[in-house]
Amino acid sequence: MSINRYQYSKKTKKNKGFTLIEVLITVVILALGLLGLAGLQINSLRDNLRAEHRGKAVQLAYDMADRMRSNIVGLNDYTDAPAENTNCIAVPIVGCTAQQQAGHDRFEWERAIANSLPLGEGDVSEAADVYSITVAWDDDRSGAIDASDAQFTVRFFEP
Repeated sequence: MSINRYQYSKKTKKNKGFTLIEVLITVVILALGLLGLAGLQINSLRDNLRAEHRGKAVQLAYDMADRMRSNIVGLNDYTDAPAENTNCIAVPIVGCTAQQQAGHDRFEWERAIANSLPLGEGDVSEAADVYSITVAWDDDRSGAIDASDAQFTVRFFEP
């Protein structure tokens, strides 16, 4: 039995625990992993904001398309009517023409774009009875809308 005790006690006298170098290496690896996770979180938040802006742009473009479809008489006025607040709620109101309704719709639409998107702009154009409604915004937060920024366009035919 004494031999077994000697062998057993020799095995248990090995170093236990971690050295300082092992702990430092573990901390560095853990820190790099946490930095990677932070980078992923930042990218996720940025992509989420871009998706939110694109969703708002889609909603605003289709909002203008619906406004134009509801004012068929003044459809051509949406491309060149000045955006002004004429307090028109609907075309049938006495004293509110289709052109005034188009101007009021553009006013409300442009105000909604400016309030919803960073440096948001809207444009309505027409070519060969095809109307294009474009919403653009400063997607990269550069302070100006340029070719690299996002935009959304809806096209529909004149009914």
